[in-house]
This record gives sequence, C-alpha cells and structure tokens, in this order.
Amino acid sequence: MQLRPLCSFVFALLLLNACLGQKNELSMNDSPSNPLLCIPENGVCEMPGSNPANTEIVASRPLRIVYFTDPICSSCWGIEPQLRRLKLEYGHLVDIEYHMGGLLPSWEVYNSGGISKPSDVSHHWDEVSQYYDMPIDGDVWLEDPLPSSYPPSIAFKAAQIQDEHKAVDFLRRIREMVFLEKKNITRREHLAAAALQTGLDTTRFMQDIDGVAQEQFQQDLAVARSLGVRGFPTLFLSDSADNQLKVYGVKPYEQFERAILLLFPDAVKKSFDARPAALFAIYPTLTTKEFAVLSGQNTTDAARVLGEFFQKGDIGQYATKNGVLWLGKPAKK
Repeated sequence: MQLRPLCSFVFALLLLNACLGQKNELSMNDSPSNPLLCIPENGVCEMPGSNPANTEIVASRPLRIVYFTDPICSSCWGIEPQLRRLKLEYGHLVDIEYHMGGLLPSWEVYNSGGISKPSDVSHHWDEVSQYYDMPIDGDVWLEDPLPSSYPPSIAFKAAQIQDEHKAVDFLRRIREMVFLEKKNITRREHLAAAALQTGLDTTRFMQDIDGVAQEQFQQDLAVARSLGVRGFPTLFLSDSADNQLKVYGVKPYEQFERAILLLFPDAVKKSFDARPAALFAIYPTLTTKEFAVLSGQNTTDAARVLGEFFQKGDIGQYATKNGVLWLGKPAKK
C-alpha cells in the first residue's frame, strides 16, 4: 500500500473541518486507557496510546472508503445509520473496503483505566446505547463475557474470503448478536449460526477460521498500524487522484456527504424509496434510529411509523431493555 503526504489537498481538509466545526480526531489527553471505554461525545472506541495519524490511502476507483472497525466496537454500531444511508445515496460512486482493527486482544492486556474486568463494560454499554440512540444491552458482559474481539474479527475475514457482500451481512448479524441478543460471539456455535444465516458455506467458513483467515486478520492489523489507526471507527475517503480525507469517530451524516463532495464535487446522490416496505426490502433489520436517518424523520416519528407497521403485522420486532430491532418479514415464495 502506497502512502503519500497531503499536499494541496490540505486546504480542502481544513475547509471541511471549518464547515463542520468539529474535530476529526482525539488528542492524547482525551484518550481513554481501555479500548472498551469509548467516548460517546467524540464517537470513538480508542485503543491505549492513541495518536491517530493523517495518512493517505490510494484509491483504485473513483471514490473509495477504507473502513477500520471491530465487531464489538459500540461506536461502530452507532455509525450504522450513517453508513446505511451513504450506501443508498452514494453507493454507485463509493466502494467501502472493510478492515478489522483488533480492539480487544485480551483482558490480560487491557486491565486499567476504570475498566479492569468484563463486568465493568456492562453499565458503560448501557450509557452508550442511550447516547447513540441505538439499542445495546450491556448485560452480555455479566452473563457471558467476551475474552477478546479477535475470534469474531477472524470470523469476519473468513466470511470476506467467500464473498464481500455476505461478509458485511455477517458482520451486521454478529453485531446484532452481541449488542442486542447478549451472545458471546467468540463462541464458534454463534459464529457458525451467523454464517449459515447470511448464506455462507459454513464448512469452508470454519476451515478458514482455523487457517487463512488468521493470516488475513494479522495483515489487517499490520495495515492499521502502518496508517496510525488507533481508534474506531476510522474511515479514509480517497479519490482516483490520491486525495484523501479521514472521518474519525461517529459523525453526523452531513460530514460524510461533505467529504464526498470535496473529493468529487460532481457527485450526484441517488434518491431512494424511504417507505418502510421499501427499506426493509433492502435492509432486513433496522433500528428506530436507522429508520429515522434513512427516512429523514426524528426518532419519535420514526418509532410511531414503525409501531403502526408492526401492529399491522407487516414487520416483527426484537425488544431489548434499551430499544427495539425491527425485523422485516421474509418475502413469500
């Protein structure tokens, strides 16, 4: 991967920051000392010793996003509404490339900063859920805590080997498992179930978890280190001329859109049908916040619309103590 310094494009980057009035990065002084202690106000799950670098990704298509994430990153769950809208409006121009960042190697490595054991994460996740208005049940850290985020990250790479699109569906599914269903997604039975549900070849999937996927995960970690990625979500947006912008942490949808327009001023977004039936035909599960962002409503109105749809029997729901995941019904065959 080629790295190049930002030259004349620095002005555009400064313009983006000035327009938004926001910081794209956390300073060292603001960094938590445990990766699971995310900072909702900055929208980041950050690793210790963070010093995010401004580096450049070479684009192979007109617009590309290189996305560094982790299956148990609560801030990455918080950014799902923005990413889903971006795919609908700019998916014809933007290719999103997913990389795993390795948020939690083990508890032996991360055992300070106010979170010294898995149970300390429980209350924090409940708070993050309220801040992002995305359903998260932190009780998984009390009932069946995860020892590491590496196994589900390797599983994602195994899914990615088979099919990029199915891998994204797989990542979504295991996030629903851990954030809403309180399932320990380091367990192989849950990973196998998610693979089956997203149409992957489970036999090959399990073989790759024990084989080539481990090497590919290590390659992701190496790329993240080379680019100075220490927090998640981190997204590098680039164009065919190697100009690059970085969006660090959970930011409003408008910041993603402005970054795209700075890189590609002629970009024209597509319109899409924002009615519930149409959206559930694209995304089989939606949170209330996701539906609100996609349909241009506030969450109160979105909840009312979805509630009415549910009462008609057109969708299902999976209720948690911190919110609802709405379930589109499979098409009749």
